Amino acid sequence: MAEMQLVVFKLDREEYGVDIMQVQEIGEYKQPVKVPNAPAFIEGIINLRGEVIPIISIHSRFNLPKNEITELTRLIVITIAGRWIGFVVDDASEVITMNLNDIEDPPVMIAGADRKYIAGVGKLGERILIILDLNKLFNDEEHEQIGTIEA
Repeated sequence: MAEMQLVVFKLDREEYGVDIMQVQEIGEYKQPVKVPNAPAFIEGIINLRGEVIPIISIHSRFNLPKNEITELTRLIVITIAGRWIGFVVDDASEVITMNLNDIEDPPVMIAGADRKYIAGVGKLGERILIILDLNKLFNDEEHEQIGTIEA
């Protein structure tokens, strides 16, 4: 039986999962340094063990209201296109192993560009987990903007 390991995090009350193979680390929130003229979804940059990495607001990216930073707020550092990128999430609670048979395609009612980065919907008993493909979260222009900020 094929399985997938996912890092589970929360935005508001919803749970999301990303492939653990993309996750470099999960850490406490660090206030990023603002970058002038950066796209709205980029909160700024931080220094993580000598590496300058951009910090992305998933709330802004998903058009969700921004939550207050709390003691549960975490940074998930992901590798996308060979770059480290930090994502601000409300909580990163667990790592789970899901059977691929418990993952369905995204519902057809999710239309447009938003659907491309939803890899599937996982069912864990009564829980629903939106599984993201973070490789598809940014278009080419946005990847270029992120690269410019790192440089």
